[in-house]
Amino acid sequence: MVEDRSLGSVIFDIVNHIVLALLGLLCLLPLVHVLAVSLSGRAAAAGGLVTFWPVDFNTVNYAQILQDAQFERSFLISVIRVLAGTSISLIVVVLTAYPLSLDSPGFRGQRPVKWLFLFAMLFSGGLIPWYLVIKTLGMLNTLWALILPNAVQVFYIIVMMNFFRSLPREVAEAATVDGASHWRILFEIYVPLSVPGLATLGLFSAVGHWNSWFDGLILMEQNNFPLQSYLQTLLVSGSDTSASAINNPLLTEFMSAQAMHAAMIFVATVPILLVYPFLQRYFVTGLTLGSLKG
Repeated sequence: MVEDRSLGSVIFDIVNHIVLALLGLLCLLPLVHVLAVSLSGRAAAAGGLVTFWPVDFNTVNYAQILQDAQFERSFLISVIRVLAGTSISLIVVVLTAYPLSLDSPGFRGQRPVKWLFLFAMLFSGGLIPWYLVIKTLGMLNTLWALILPNAVQVFYIIVMMNFFRSLPREVAEAATVDGASHWRILFEIYVPLSVPGLATLGLFSAVGHWNSWFDGLILMEQNNFPLQSYLQTLLVSGSDTSASAINNPLLTEFMSAQAMHAAMIFVATVPILLVYPFLQRYFVTGLTLGSLKG
């Protein structure tokens, strides 16, 4: 039986769809504008004449990106950072959240450790001590400086701990009766049942590593900048990064600093745009199940 909808309900749905459509456009249009600028000619891009459609369409900027050795190196460094950093972070989160999710007397030091993690999440040692620790450990200008300091994310641990608590206890208890160890219970029961939560936290971690730029500026030398740090230096300087354009009249006619930077920014957003649709179906489920219990 289909219920007749009231006029107020219909109006609410219409307003809701309009608001969501406007919010979607607010998120999409800046990216469309950046793409249009990256495909526009020098005069149009420099003069601010481009809105959401390319003017004097050309792909010279993208051809030049493929010849920019520093851009390619920074892109590769960011990819390695995301893959290694996300993997290490998820491993640490799982191994930490599992014992903290057990009921007493599963882990006797549970409460002090929880308070320690909570304190570490709320209070930081500061930028200078953080830098000195990394320097003392000899990690400056290495990939480890970008990965290890972000390996322990307390918020992720709390979400994963609550996710583990939401899983049926009977399954783990049955495995314990059959003689299964904690390692086997974790990796054969908990982890397979926690794919939505792991996918959600993996997406958070990957986006965080990919978009991070400040740590690269202060921990790495310029030739080892991750992609976002490299782009930040280009946007702040506002210079045209293409040395080959100086001696090539054709490139000089079509290229500009604005269009080149727009092309680099668009290329830098593509990996996340490609990954997110595959993890989106886990996103809401992961956050919802991870927030059931405190």
